[in-house]
Amino acid sequence: MPHAKFPVEILTPEGEVFNEEVEMVSTRTTVGVIGILANHSPLLATLEPTELKLYRSDTEILRFAQAEGYLQVADNRAMLLVQEAVSPESLDVADLRTRLGEAEATLAASDAGSEKYRQAAREQKRLTAFIAVAESA
Repeated sequence: MPHAKFPVEILTPEGEVFNEEVEMVSTRTTVGVIGILANHSPLLATLEPTELKLYRSDTEILRFAQAEGYLQVADNRAMLLVQEAVSPESLDVADLRTRLGEAEATLAASDAGSEKYRQAAREQKRLTAFIAVAESA
């Protein structure tokens, strides 16, 4: 069953990744998975690394590996400001696994609570999510 469409924009530090109308956005916030449809209540949320799905229709779904960021929904528009949004086909699983090993080694060698530890933990979470997206493609 078709849903009303609404504009969605995805921005990264490198620029615009997506700017079209979709029927639904599915992503993960710090409090759980969320689906956004047209006319959603205003919302501001912190995003977690995950698979971002943009539903152009019930059968046409765009997928991205999404890094940390923010989601704003207002005036029947959604804007996602994320560190990265990468198509699954662009991900190199071998490279991601190598980098995940490096992040885990940094975690093991760092003092819990230190900035180095927090950065490595964020990187581990992002890389784990990106690997999951790449392997489900």
